[in-house]
Amino acid sequence: MPSHRNLRVAEAIREVIASTILFDAADPRIRSVTVLRVEVSGDLRNATVYVSVMGSESEQKLALRGLKHAAGFFQSRVAERLQTRFTPILTFKLDDSVKKSVAIGRLIDEALAADQRPQTPGETPPPDSPPEPNTDLLHDQNPESS
Repeated sequence: MPSHRNLRVAEAIREVIASTILFDAADPRIRSVTVLRVEVSGDLRNATVYVSVMGSESEQKLALRGLKHAAGFFQSRVAERLQTRFTPILTFKLDDSVKKSVAIGRLIDEALAADQRPQTPGETPPPDSPPEPNTDLLHDQNPESS
């Protein structure tokens, strides 16, 4: 489990990189990037920055290349903030968990909407719905009992 110090360093790195992307980065490839989290190694020499990029797969790859290209710039900003003996070497990784959660949410919404849609006549009911009553059985089969 990461130490309290490592968690503070990771959060500081996340803040610096997110702020730098938002206000100081000139590279247009990294405009749609969100920094999700940072994990630092136990010796604080390496940091993995997990990002989410909105857009197509090619736009995501392009943004990741832009981040890797600007890693030295981000590292200098982190060095200014941390003031530690070593500045962690930054590695950027794409985290598609946000994209997956949006897709799952959309599937849930579609399923709920399908369940609430009224049935049209002749449409097969869903498998878990009760069978329609047989109206032929409602008439008395024995004419003498009337």
